[in-house]
Amino acid sequence: MSLTEQARMVLDQIKDDRSGKSILEIGWLDQVRVIPPKAIVRLCLPSYMQSQRDQLAKEITENLKSLNGIEEVQIEVGNPPEEGGIGHAGHGQTSDQLQPVQGVRHIIAVSSGKGGVGKSTVAVNLACAFAKKNLKVGLLDADIYGPNTPIMLGVADQTPEVIGSGSDQKIVPIESCGIGMVSMGFLIEENQPVIWRGPMLNGIIRQFLYQANWGYRDVLVVDLPPGTGDAQLSLAQAVPMSGVIIVTTPQKVSLQDARRGLAMFQQMKIPVLGVVENMTAFVPPDLPDRSYALFGSGGGQQLAEESGVPLLAKLPMEMPLQEGCNEGIPLVHSSPNSLSSQAFLGLASSIIETINKKI
Repeated sequence: MSLTEQARMVLDQIKDDRSGKSILEIGWLDQVRVIPPKAIVRLCLPSYMQSQRDQLAKEITENLKSLNGIEEVQIEVGNPPEEGGIGHAGHGQTSDQLQPVQGVRHIIAVSSGKGGVGKSTVAVNLACAFAKKNLKVGLLDADIYGPNTPIMLGVADQTPEVIGSGSDQKIVPIESCGIGMVSMGFLIEENQPVIWRGPMLNGIIRQFLYQANWGYRDVLVVDLPPGTGDAQLSLAQAVPMSGVIIVTTPQKVSLQDARRGLAMFQQMKIPVLGVVENMTAFVPPDLPDRSYALFGSGGGQQLAEESGVPLLAKLPMEMPLQEGCNEGIPLVHSSPNSLSSQAFLGLASSIIETINKKI
């Protein structure tokens, strides 16, 4: 058990006298991070509990310092939770207003705190890895401002069919490499920018979810844009999700942004399945037994440990990965025996095991 998991266990013992629930369960602690020997928590109390803040802070500090490995406790003060707001225990994936996508069993989002970490590459190859395991897979490209998945799957020149009429119209996903995909990239010109505000973005994501003819899918992989913005909120408030994976590189700047994104999903009560460290090391094609950590090392493990989630995979950098993206053939198809391809297949297996259901 990681130190962060131990920290959450001891914090779960602190109860609210009124409800009898733990301060974690009712959303008064929206972040718990452990960077030995320091633990960092954010305390978000409703107005009627402000007079008890010092007492709670003292109890939190004592509980955390009872653990071996924690010598210092930093307590940040967050915004009070609002009824129905993100910090409220009744919000997020517990909402009765969530609407499943007909025919889709599991929705798994792929997210990152910043761009340039290979999030879309992970989403595409993960979807293909699921398909390689004989699952029926869909891919929703929700990266509205940078829809690159059609290029990666070699179908950027195709136009999806629309069936039905009026309010019953549905877009038919483009099939490639064993998966069905919808993307903004099919609906705009190659060099056309998408200059939209939040409500328009929310509308197109909902259309892709509910007005696409997905049929039956064991799993729908959603490639989210980087950051913590409207797309993430739109998805979280629309559909029940089996979980999200956070993609990062070992670099400190990537970790900082990934940390914020991970905390956002935890705050919204969405299961974080784990962390994927991309670009772990470069493996030269002529020296496959060697690897070079170009962006540092240990970042993914650090993020996973301090957040209390597993490190699902460490993905190497290989020439076939870049070549496959340019040629429109995902790595798991173009180089099935490569280290990266095997890592993606292992990642798919880990996620299936994590959601603990027979898909």
